[in-house]
Amino acid sequence: MRMLAECFPEFINKFDEIDALYQKKRTIDEKAYQFICFALSIKARSKPCVLKHFKGALDAGATIPELSYILALVMREAAGADDCWTHDVLGDWQQIVQGYVQCECKK
Repeated sequence: MRMLAECFPEFINKFDEIDALYQKKRTIDEKAYQFICFALSIKARSKPCVLKHFKGALDAGATIPELSYILALVMREAAGADDCWTHDVLGDWQQIVQGYVQCECKK
C-alpha cells in the first residue's frame, strides 16, 4: 500500500470512502465488527490489521479469552478447509502414486 499511496493516492483515498460508508451503513455493533475484522486479518496474514483489530476489539469491550476464542476458531476453520481441499486434490492418491498425474502445471 505504501507504493500505491505514493504513486496512486486516488486509489488509496477510495478506501477511506469505503470505510466511511461501512461506518455509516453498519448494522452490527463495534465489538462484532472488530471480531470479524480480527478473524479476517488472521486468515489474510496481515500483521498490521491483526494488531489494529485486536486493539479495536479490546477498545470495544472484548476480553482476552474472547479474542483467544476467535483466534482458535479461525485456526480450526482454516485447518478444516485445508484438510477438505487437500483431500479433494489428493482424492486419487493411489493413481498419483502409480504415476497417473493429471496436472496442468506438469510440463
